[in-house]
Parts: sequence; C-alpha cells; structure tokens
Amino acid sequence: MNSKTRVSKALRKLEGNPDRVPVQFDLCRQLTDAFGKKLNLQPDYALSYYEDLTYRISANEIRTRLGSDVVVVGGTVAKGYRDTPVKDDITMNEFGMFMKPGPLYVDVVKCPLDEAAGIEDIEKYRFPDAYAPGRFDKARRDIDKFSNEYFVIGDVEISLFEMAWHLTGLEKYMVAMMCSEPWLELLNDKVEEWSTGLAIQLIKAGVDAIWLGEDLGSQTSTLISPEDWRLIFKPRHKRMIETLRKENPEIIIIMHSDGAVAPLLDDFIELGVNVYNPVQPNVSGSDPQELKDRYGDRMCFFGGIDQQELLPSGDMPRIRDEIRNRISILGKGRGYLLAPAHIIQPDVSMETVEGMIAAAREVGGYN
Repeated sequence: MNSKTRVSKALRKLEGNPDRVPVQFDLCRQLTDAFGKKLNLQPDYALSYYEDLTYRISANEIRTRLGSDVVVVGGTVAKGYRDTPVKDDITMNEFGMFMKPGPLYVDVVKCPLDEAAGIEDIEKYRFPDAYAPGRFDKARRDIDKFSNEYFVIGDVEISLFEMAWHLTGLEKYMVAMMCSEPWLELLNDKVEEWSTGLAIQLIKAGVDAIWLGEDLGSQTSTLISPEDWRLIFKPRHKRMIETLRKENPEIIIIMHSDGAVAPLLDDFIELGVNVYNPVQPNVSGSDPQELKDRYGDRMCFFGGIDQQELLPSGDMPRIRDEIRNRISILGKGRGYLLAPAHIIQPDVSMETVEGMIAAAREVGGYN
C-alpha cells in the first residue's frame, strides 16, 4: 500500500483500513540540514510568504525519504521577490512586516498597520497579490513529483485571525475587537480574500487536502472567547470552506489550532472540517480518549505526540509508549494521522526523530 492510499484510508477518504497508521512530521532548519547531509540530499527550501511557514512546505524529498507519508506544499514569495533590508538583520517582507531572525523563528518587530485608525488606512494598505506569478511554482513541482505516491496537503495556515493581528499587532487587534472598530471588518475581508485565493490555487494544482487555521488557544483556554470567534470568524471559515468545496467537493479540510480549543470542536465539525490538528497534548480538553469518544465518528485527528517535553527528552521507551497509546485510542477504527504536535525543534536529536518514525511503524499496524 503506498502512502497516498494509506493516508486516504486513515482519513476516511477511501473505504477500508490502511495497513498501518500513517505518519507526518515537520523539521526545523537545523534538523533539515543535518538529515540532508546524512542522506546526501540538498535541502529544497521553499520560502513562504510568511517566514515561519517555510518549514511546513520545504524539504519534501528529505521527509519522505525518512518515512513521512505526507507531502506539504504551499505558497511562496512571488517570483523574483526579495525582502527589503531595513537595518542590521531586520528585513521587510511582502506584507510590510519588519522581520528579525530569532533563535528558532523570525519575529515581527513592526507591523504595517500598527497605526491604522480608520477604514481609509485599511483601504490604502495593499495586500500582496495571492495570484502573483511564481507563488505556486514550487508547489506544482512537488505535486508533479510526489502526488502519485504520497498524500499532498496544501498549507494555508495563519488564514484569518492570526494573519490579521500580525498586520496590526496583537494588542491593537484585540482592543479593536473589544471596541468594535469599523475598520476591523474591512481588514478581515482582505485577509479572507487572500487566504481563499491561496487555497483555490492549491486545489487547482491538485492537493488532496487544505490545511487551514491559526493558533486560537493558550495552554489553558482560547485566546478569544468562543462567542467572539463564532461571531467574527466562523462565518468567514464557512464561506471559505463552501468556496473550496465548490472547487473540489472531495477536498479534505484540516483545521489547525494550537492550545486549548476544545470548546470550538463542535463548531469545526459544523463547518465541514474533516480533520483536527495538532491535538496538542498537555492542554485542557485534549484527553485522547475523551476526544475519540466524543468526536471520533465525525472528525479525524492529526498530531497528538508531545513535542514540548517528551520528544526533547529522548526517552525512547516513553516515546514508544506514548505512540502506542495514541495509536490504540485515536487510531481505533481509522481516523488518525500520527504526527508531533509542532514542527520538531533543534532540542530533539536526529536519533529521536528516527526512533519516533520507527516506533510508529512498529506499533501502528491494523489487524
């Protein structure tokens, strides 16, 4: 059974059991470079329009060689685009965000709409062109190369709330929500149009699933009230998903959110979401058995392996036990794509990454 069929069966797109629970993982740059050297493969980086998504959509050759059943593709910067130098190591990206490299990620140190005060400021702000030449050249090459054998996910994360607040700054955005600032609706419209355009192009290019979402939760609760999310963002996700399903009625919709977002899962299902990611361990509402019992007949799960403490520990007996537990619960009756709950960071050794993949193969079979 090839990887495409394995994932399609696991996520209930095809009938019947897969031979085993499928596996997906993302690697930080340090691990990507190290595995590239070990495998004698040049890392194939795809610079995302938002820098932190780069490692979701890069190095598919390395990840599949290591054992991923999934290829992830997405939009990059436009053809010929280069970030604008600002000062020292700070650059300005396509959105006008000032970006400074940190130890793990690139931080936004100045937002282009941090002084927006009215509708006219949003009207004057020019979004990058979602349909710019070259934005999906890399995605199409990877789809052509891998789609016969591997399940292909089109990544459109930071699709509404998170993209919007990155343009204004989180505090300004939250205050604007509280005060019902009239310019907020127009900004959200522009973000929705951008993300919908990206997703439509990925569907046209031939992906099997679209990965929407953003971080809506902390370790203990949602970042905004479920009521506010339902009022402001749920109708937008509904429009987006309906538009995508008109383009391809069979497209699988994945919704991502880190944190304690269990209060929103019924809403995700109502919207037509097929898969919930990343099933972050150690947060309120993420007990695997409770999730499977309550939602398992209506939703699939993607993620579930602790990347905050367990994988960095390198304790392979504990890691194997965790994988066995997740598979026995979330994988029962299909409905599970095993993955770490986050991009694997440099505090996880190469040996642990390889051990995680081997353990998933060892214990993930369907009888």
